[in-house]
Amino acid sequence: MSEIDPITLSVLSGRMEQIADEMDATLFRAAFNPIIAEAHDASHGLYHAGSGDTLVQGKSGLPIFVGVMSFAVKAVIEKAAADGDLADGDIFIFNDAHIGGTHLSDMRLVRPYFRDGELFCYLASVGHWHDVGGAVPGNYNPAATEVFQEAFVLPPVRLARAGVINQDIIDILLRNTRLPQSARGDLNGQLGALDLGIRRMDELLDEYGTVTVRSALDALGHRAEALMRAELGDLPDGRWEAEDYLDNDGITDEPLAIRVALEIKGDSMTLNFAGSAPQCAGPVNIALPTTVATAYVAIKHIFPDLPANAGVMRPIAVEVPEGSLLAAEFPSPTGGYTETILRMIDVIFSAFAKAAPERVVANAYGTINALSIAGKRSDGRPWVMFSFYGGGHGGSPEGDGLNHGNAPISTATIPPMEILEAAYPVMFRTWALRPDSAGAGKHRGGMGAVYEIEVLEENGAEAFLFGERGRFAPKGIADGQDGALNRFSFEQDDGWKTPPLASKMRGIKLQQGQAVRLETPGGGGYGKAQDRSAVEVARDVARGLVDAEAADQLYGPAWREVSP
Repeated sequence: MSEIDPITLSVLSGRMEQIADEMDATLFRAAFNPIIAEAHDASHGLYHAGSGDTLVQGKSGLPIFVGVMSFAVKAVIEKAAADGDLADGDIFIFNDAHIGGTHLSDMRLVRPYFRDGELFCYLASVGHWHDVGGAVPGNYNPAATEVFQEAFVLPPVRLARAGVINQDIIDILLRNTRLPQSARGDLNGQLGALDLGIRRMDELLDEYGTVTVRSALDALGHRAEALMRAELGDLPDGRWEAEDYLDNDGITDEPLAIRVALEIKGDSMTLNFAGSAPQCAGPVNIALPTTVATAYVAIKHIFPDLPANAGVMRPIAVEVPEGSLLAAEFPSPTGGYTETILRMIDVIFSAFAKAAPERVVANAYGTINALSIAGKRSDGRPWVMFSFYGGGHGGSPEGDGLNHGNAPISTATIPPMEILEAAYPVMFRTWALRPDSAGAGKHRGGMGAVYEIEVLEENGAEAFLFGERGRFAPKGIADGQDGALNRFSFEQDDGWKTPPLASKMRGIKLQQGQAVRLETPGGGGYGKAQDRSAVEVARDVARGLVDAEAADQLYGPAWREVSP
């Protein structure tokens, strides 16, 4: 590897990040479904030609995809090696979660980039498609016991061979979705993003040359590793443990433990998840690639200045017991992977808080509350409104948690109410902050939210919920208190009902004029509640975020003596 000067390295790093960012923007503008177009549940990046390791990832996509997409590219590398005929213009497509991580709704496209007849790197695109078949519209099936009940499973196959699209693959994909127009639009958006990435890479290498750019990519990996080792070296050696629980797996009403032992020795760290629950019947299992990627996301939160590069993980060992729900084998269901990785992040934060509480925040609300409402319009056309919903983030050493934020596994945004109401026959009766939902502390957690959604279609609809935190609240740290529990209810002819499993339910029949209601958790608090400023407590009461009597119990009556 030739040496590269720091200025050139910085310029090339920025240029390559810009390529990935522009690919993100291309898909966000072209996608048909709001989960990509509005919520930005997608990602793009550049990956190593030999190992598949992440080289560069766009800043607008989901962080969880940084790690899992490297496994997706590795799967394509293995297939290409077995087939022995990789060509310029090939494009591979698949959604198999046990190979590429996350869940079947995330469609992955991987394209080799050749320069002067030689493979230089891979470009990849992943996006959450609106519907990929399966038993439940939107694919979050809380009662699934195998992947075939969640969605259509596609292994890595060639969508294009030497630049020629295989229409047969597209025909199969469009036949296995309730929303073929949406799927076609999202696919074309991803193909357009990859085309743009190829053009931008050509421009970059035309300007700087293959040797210089390859040297920059190698140097960025080594630099990321060095930065991670330096950060770990500044922390105390030791071993710290934490545990938390999932409500249930959607099948059996029993809690599922997620445990971690975090150990730091010099400039290396181990995350050992021994003691976590075994693989379960329901869809809260995750595959090993997802577990490794989640560890990366948690580390990136704790060390925010580190680059999105596989070199960050070189000093970190992730140990996962075989047979656990964190290393689930095909065909175990994985549709609710989001809930499990959020709990993983929570336990990593909780363990790290015992080593260096000044570096972490309290638990966020801990569930995306994947809610799908689907039906048929009066003219027979199907509609599927799938979305995720916000809650409170944890308090931090610097201040209160964010009110009504998105889950810490992503940089996605919550689709706006106006977009959802314009696209589907629903009306939001309520979209508001949830008072008294935040964990108390010197710095309280952020507030959760209240959503009440009424069905307007005369044919009615059917709702499906896949959530968490209905029985185990988001934890505070450094003596902060827990946030509120998640609550879901739905309207029926004889009144409001709640799910037997607290946070998961399918097949909820809704007539025109009936509604569902989500009351999402607030974040955990940071620090002792009695250390909170009386002025801040008074301000929260004045704004309606905390009830006056609750403020007396949580913080004491001193706030009544001051002006907010």
